[in-house]
Amino acid sequence: MGTIVIVDDDAQLRHSFEKLLTSEGHVVRTSATGETGLELIKAKLPDLVIMDVRLPGMDGLETFRAMHDIEPKLPVIIMTAYGSTDTAIEATKLGAYDYVLKPFEIPEMLNTIEKALEAGRFMRSRVSVDATAVNDSSDAILGRSKAMQEVFKAIGRVASTDATVLIRGESGTGKELVARAIYQHGIRSDKPFLVINCVAIPETLLESELFGYEKGAFTGAVTRRVGKIEQANGGTVFLDEIGDMPFSIQAKILRLLQEKSIERLGGRAPIPVDVRVIAATNRDLEAALAEGRFREDLYYRLKVVTLRLPPLRDRSGDTIVLADYFLKKYASEMNVNSPGVTAEAKTILNNYAWPGNVRELGNTMQKALIFSRGAPISAEEISQAIKGETARREPIQSSEDEPIRDWVRKVLALGGGEKTFNDLIDKFAELLITEALNLTSGNRSQAAKLLGLSRPTLLARIEKYGIKIETAIRSE
Repeated sequence: MGTIVIVDDDAQLRHSFEKLLTSEGHVVRTSATGETGLELIKAKLPDLVIMDVRLPGMDGLETFRAMHDIEPKLPVIIMTAYGSTDTAIEATKLGAYDYVLKPFEIPEMLNTIEKALEAGRFMRSRVSVDATAVNDSSDAILGRSKAMQEVFKAIGRVASTDATVLIRGESGTGKELVARAIYQHGIRSDKPFLVINCVAIPETLLESELFGYEKGAFTGAVTRRVGKIEQANGGTVFLDEIGDMPFSIQAKILRLLQEKSIERLGGRAPIPVDVRVIAATNRDLEAALAEGRFREDLYYRLKVVTLRLPPLRDRSGDTIVLADYFLKKYASEMNVNSPGVTAEAKTILNNYAWPGNVRELGNTMQKALIFSRGAPISAEEISQAIKGETARREPIQSSEDEPIRDWVRKVLALGGGEKTFNDLIDKFAELLITEALNLTSGNRSQAAKLLGLSRPTLLARIEKYGIKIETAIRSE
């Protein structure tokens, strides 16, 4: 949750926004003019600003420039009517996070707000890189093992350059944290940092998300749209899960790296952009090359510098350091004292293989803390927390999976095709997310926990599958 400033001269819209966002758990402050909006920001820096482009007195563009001077990393969402999109596009080019056309759909607007808050947190929340000490940072990369010492050295070496970086490692090893650390310690740290998850967005939407589009490029393209890469001009783009990027888009990323330019969908003229690219994947890119699923020229362009993150099982001595860090972090969030861990529990922590890596360890310590009741966390509590994690991975029993098998048989009986497998997987994922949202009455944070997903990943999937969430608060 965050603090959001609304700047709009429409009193009814401000009231509706305040009611809606407060119900979502945010703190909301409102202003009718750019001048008073600036005073609110100077008094206390918010996490996000949502601002109309047409304002009395200082106009939207002038107000945005003044906000940007106060805090370049403050995410700003511009609201605009069709007749004023050129000004909104100009603000986006200057560093605004995004622009939204009025009137807008509430679920879509909430999704944009969540993404903007996450982007702001990524840019402004420091990632502590400390091999020896556990500190109070909300995000930290810790480790005393030799493998992690090499990672720390590599981060320091590449951060001071402008080289393209490819981060490789298993799921849960901390690739996103390393990307953020490189950005925050780098020469572009005062410029935007935008994250694009290449696997969470459908191919057709991913292309427009990355590169934008011109008016009339396709049905529904009623105005020009600036893509994320253009928005990040001067800053850094993090392409997460690039090993899953569709082959058709890989050529455009190659052009970005080679020629420092892009083309919007439906556009004809190249647009120069200056961004640093950091990419990450848990895929075997060499196998993808051999199978023709990944471009060889892009592969070599990406791996100018390669950082390999070791799995937790290969980080001798780091498990307890990380467990203590997570325990203190979650205890602070829950406003309780850290109870510590018994010697027997530490033995289990050290002996477990951690197939989910650091992410699984963090989840385990959070669960154990919740049920510890203030006493030092015991071996039994650690074991129960781990079993709870592995229980989700156990296959459905044969007596229970027959309805699913029957459904799959019916689909296959209709005739397969090259997209059958992906279509079935997507449909099942859509059903999972829909049921999780139903069980939690639409609470996305709780649904994400049920599914074992991060909130941003869940939001991206909701957008990908077009899942509609009934919102109790409607615009007035």
